[in-house]
Amino acid sequence: MTVTSTAPVAAPAGQGFAGSIAEINEIRARDPQRIQRLLAARRRRPLLREDGRLMIIACDHPARGALGAQGRPTAMASRTELLERLMTALSRPGVDGLLATADIAEDLLLLGALEDKVVFASLNRGGLQGSSFELDDRNTGYDVQGTIDAGFDGLKMLTRIDLADPATVATLEAQAKIITELNRRRTIAMVEPFMSSRVGGKIVNDLSPNAVIKSMHIAQGLGASSAYTWLKLPVVHEMERVMDATTLPTLLLGGDPEGSPDETYAAWQAALALPSVRGLMVGRTMLYPADGDVAKAVDTAVSLVR
Repeated sequence: MTVTSTAPVAAPAGQGFAGSIAEINEIRARDPQRIQRLLAARRRRPLLREDGRLMIIACDHPARGALGAQGRPTAMASRTELLERLMTALSRPGVDGLLATADIAEDLLLLGALEDKVVFASLNRGGLQGSSFELDDRNTGYDVQGTIDAGFDGLKMLTRIDLADPATVATLEAQAKIITELNRRRTIAMVEPFMSSRVGGKIVNDLSPNAVIKSMHIAQGLGASSAYTWLKLPVVHEMERVMDATTLPTLLLGGDPEGSPDETYAAWQAALALPSVRGLMVGRTMLYPADGDVAKAVDTAVSLVR
């Protein structure tokens, strides 16, 4: 289920929003300052509402060259289709907001889809998927000032830790500085840690409970303060023991499901009941479900969070 690309967008009238995805290009070419005006006027909301839970749609995969979903290597190649799917997902009741790089966030801003939404900026990474420099995770997306200027709620960073790769220490140092600055600016640092290694030329994340716990302890110790630090973690075996490793608020990473949808949802539901877990941050699983019904997939995830 998607939104037709030429259909009017459900956005407040008279505020400068694009009427369709096709109109975005014209605005970007003739009136790029509109992005700043809409950011300044955007209707914001508290991070957490009464139930203290969050359901966030994630879409920062394309900027790191990861366009595959559901076994299709170019599933996310069409920006028009991707925006349609994102608009459907963000419009569903119980969805709190978005995680994205600037290009996607600003497209959705122009469409009016970020009004009254929580928004996490993506720090992104220069270590592109499949590259020889994949673990040289230099920051290539939003920075701290850009996140603050946009009025967003936090900045998410992938933190891959390879004990055999000297590039890891530079990544940790750079991210520690960013986490420190975010805490000083009272803005959430959303850290997504993994113990990683190169196996047969491919970067593989170790999803064993002990490895996830080790990555958590490294990540939550980064920076001169952790007052505004949150974690984003995969759902793995022994989640009760995993979540006992932190007191930081945590969102669960949906990731690409290995089993059936029912098995995936059952694992999410069990993990969502644990202390420190505040909700879900899921992307391709919701945007490109096997049956193609984005609204149904998102509604199911919302029902688990709330």
